[in-house]
Amino acid sequence: MARPATDEKPSLRIERRYPVAPEKVWRAWTEPKALSAWFGPGEAHSVTVAETDVRVGGRFHVAFRMPDGQQHDVSGVYREVVFPRRLVFTWAWKSTPERESLVTISFEPEGDSTVMKFLHEQFYDQAARDDHEDGWTRTLEKLAHLLLADTKGSLS
Repeated sequence: MARPATDEKPSLRIERRYPVAPEKVWRAWTEPKALSAWFGPGEAHSVTVAETDVRVGGRFHVAFRMPDGQQHDVSGVYREVVFPRRLVFTWAWKSTPERESLVTISFEPEGDSTVMKFLHEQFYDQAARDDHEDGWTRTLEKLAHLLLADTKGSLS
């Protein structure tokens, strides 16, 4: 029996195309040094922690400081890891650990590019979903800049 629509939790879908191989996008998400270069919304921020243990049951932890001094701290557990095609992990802010949500990312090759399909679901409420849409949109723009600027091939 389907749940009534009022019980459904908000979700967010974003799709981006990057002109690089899936392995490069994967590494940007899974290697701490690369993650530190783009994670977090806005132009000026400082990643203070970037840790990944990319295996089923492994954890990630990222903390960053915004220009206004606010510290944001998020962590989760990898539920599915299929190199270089799919990552699924839980997502919980240190400030609200009871509001765990789920992120699923697929990396699909298309010619010389990658189509990244991003799904963040099981938000606590619509306001949390909307806040994350703004943050993820700005964060994924920074990821695009990193991938385009990676002329040295450090993500190869």
